[in-house]
Amino acid sequence: MKRFSEFASEDQQFEGDKVRLDDVLNKEIAVLAYKIGKSKYEGKGDYVTIQIKEDEHTKVVFTGSEVLASQCKKYQEHLPFLTTIKKIDRYYTFT
Repeated sequence: MKRFSEFASEDQQFEGDKVRLDDVLNKEIAVLAYKIGKSKYEGKGDYVTIQIKEDEHTKVVFTGSEVLASQCKKYQEHLPFLTTIKKIDRYYTFT
C-alpha cells in the first residue's frame, strides 16, 4: 500500500516564524528553500516565499522582489546556500 506522501502533490507549507525582509537585511542567512506564487492582489505580479535559517532559527520571508525571485530560480541547484540580502537603491539582492 502506498503512503500519502508518495503520491500527493499538495503545496508544502514552510515551517518557521514569518519575518519581514527588513529584519534580516545585512545579516548572514542560509537560504533553505523557496517557492514562487501569484500575488492575490490585483495588479501585482509574482511573489517569492523564502525559507531561511538565521542563528539556528528557521524563518520565512515573503517578498515581491523580482531580483530575489530570479536569483532563487537561477541558483536553485545550489540550495541550501549562505548569503546576505542587501538593499541596493530600490531593489534587494543576494550577495
